[in-house]
Amino acid sequence: MLMLKKILNILLNKYLITTVAFVVWLFFFDSNNMIMQQDLKSKLNDLKEEKQFYLDEIRNDSILTRQLLTDTAALEKFAREKYLMKKEGEDVFLMIDTTADQHPQ
Repeated sequence: MLMLKKILNILLNKYLITTVAFVVWLFFFDSNNMIMQQDLKSKLNDLKEEKQFYLDEIRNDSILTRQLLTDTAALEKFAREKYLMKKEGEDVFLMIDTTADQHPQ
């Protein structure tokens, strides 16, 4: 009985109740609660991945631009492949790979 009374006194301590209420408020009800923090952390990781993707694309495009500005053969190849340009008197045949679009069953 004495042990139960000690435990009850500890649990009904106003400082303990206040601390528990404060921690619960911070974790669940505050504007910076744990759920919001996890969402923000996930969004931050997604944005970091997106940033890295765009930095890689910028680096690849810069290399391609430098190559196209200095090498006329590369410029001609790029124009022919990307924009289907052709020389005078030439015919261009466009081949489309339809097997890549079909999914195996």
